[in-house]
Amino acid sequence: MDFTARLDAAWRRSNSLVCVGLDPDPARFPATLHGRPNAIEEFCRNIIDATGDAVCAFKPQIAYFAAHGAESTLERVCEHIRSNHPHVVLLLDAKRGDIGDTAEMYAREAFDRYGADAVTVNPWLGSDALEPFFARRDRATFVLCRTSNAGSNEVQSLQVSNDGSGSTSAPLYELIARRAANEWSKRATVGLVVGATQPAELRRVRDIVGEMPLLVPGVGAQGGDPATVVRNGATSAGFGLIVNSSRAILYASDGDDYATASRSATLALRDALNAAR
Repeated sequence: MDFTARLDAAWRRSNSLVCVGLDPDPARFPATLHGRPNAIEEFCRNIIDATGDAVCAFKPQIAYFAAHGAESTLERVCEHIRSNHPHVVLLLDAKRGDIGDTAEMYAREAFDRYGADAVTVNPWLGSDALEPFFARRDRATFVLCRTSNAGSNEVQSLQVSNDGSGSTSAPLYELIARRAANEWSKRATVGLVVGATQPAELRRVRDIVGEMPLLVPGVGAQGGDPATVVRNGATSAGFGLIVNSSRAILYASDGDDYATASRSATLALRDALNAAR
């Protein structure tokens, strides 16, 4: 089953647009996990098992593992998702972007080492840096387009020549969206990352890319509104979105009931999104 079919099945099976971002921060774990050698793995597995039937995707953020020398833990967490929740899409948040052989190594890392169904990438170096990811036709590549952080406007909204002549211009994020829709999507399965905190831009990107899947961070701790996301970003069929929430779900409780609390937060977000569909 290719990625498009997997994602569509995940949406429909779970009746959910929710993606749980796995950003494990041991400093925020319940006291009972402090000092335990496998705390990161235990925390992630419990969150995964508590929410797995209510989400379309899990999104491990590689930096939260690598900062603690826990890449082998990430391997086991990914394997746990694939083995125990095979109908949920595994999307590795790596934001890789480099040239030539280095980009090829990053693609192998995401798809072979961690077994991800999809990975986030940075388009700053141009199309050739994305080719090793595009070459994996059974997987998907989510390209940064209009991100949710406050400073994204400094670069992503810059007016850039639209035709090379300088006579017309558009925001940089729109040019990325157009290239994804008109060029990259013809060579690979491509999605875009567009933040929930930029609803007008989310609508503009959806208008440009049609049915292309959008990974939407920024709901929850960053303040994005679920109903606004659906109104501006969903396809006509009510799908097309992978709406990520990390901290608001992972740390819904700082007590031993954290897994139960994460499930409650996930269901609340799922229901809020579905109510707007």
